[in-house]
Amino acid sequence: MRLAPIALFVYNRPTHTRRTIEALRNNELARESDLIIFSDAAKEPGAGAKVAEVRQYIRTIDGFKSVKIIERDKNLGLATSIIDGVTGIVNEHGRIIVLEDDLVTSPYFLAFMNDALDVYQNEEDVMHISGYMFPINVSGLPETFFLRTASCWGWATWKRAWMSFKKDPDKLLRDYSKETISRFNMDDAYNFWIQVEQNANRTKNTWAIFWYASVFEVGGLCLHPAISMVSNIGHDATGEHCKSSGDFSVVLASKPIAYFESDIGECVAAHARLKEFFQMLKPTFLSRVICWLKLA
Repeated sequence: MRLAPIALFVYNRPTHTRRTIEALRNNELARESDLIIFSDAAKEPGAGAKVAEVRQYIRTIDGFKSVKIIERDKNLGLATSIIDGVTGIVNEHGRIIVLEDDLVTSPYFLAFMNDALDVYQNEEDVMHISGYMFPINVSGLPETFFLRTASCWGWATWKRAWMSFKKDPDKLLRDYSKETISRFNMDDAYNFWIQVEQNANRTKNTWAIFWYASVFEVGGLCLHPAISMVSNIGHDATGEHCKSSGDFSVVLASKPIAYFESDIGECVAAHARLKEFFQMLKPTFLSRVICWLKLA
């Protein structure tokens, strides 16, 4: 097995970063893996102390085959940092595993990522390996399955797939019909499209929605585990784009993946379960009224 390099993107959350590293270091393949850490510079003076604390910590990291640290001398922002970092690594190594500083992994995460990268390396339709799986009802589902939707809380890909990446919100706004937007939103189960609009009007600057759109546009597939290999600990209002929420909490996988789906096509049952999950997240009219009354 040719192990993929791990790219970790950090900023100003030392406690989250430490938990991310400790969990990753407990992975079976950590000592055989190269870790490349991208440390963004402070966006404003108030973030400088925390950025410095993160940088002091990451210089002490061991337990991997190698640790390379890239300290940005100016703030790029997460979107630019990830796009630039992923592009550079896949161009050099052909494949990559990507993490951010608020993701805790199962001890079997690296094995799953590397196994999947090997199994599907020549399957052109398979473009993305997701480590995270939403807390859906997995009864009767296979151990791994394909969806059109890309989850970017711990993921992997190949150069051949990343070459399709484009970030052009204005083009998407011009090209997507109402029917296409509905399909992009999983038959209107969840409003992914709003992120495209927010990037177009410059109220947000993100990247993951455009990776999903890049995969979606060419009919690509994303492999998911039924039981999540990743837990996002950033939904505590400390992240740049995350509000406090427990809706996406999961129990991490406690055993390695033994089955990799051979039917290269979207799993109808898993798609339906994910739609059900997203629909349950939609606020009811009553809950919106209650929220409005609390804010009034």
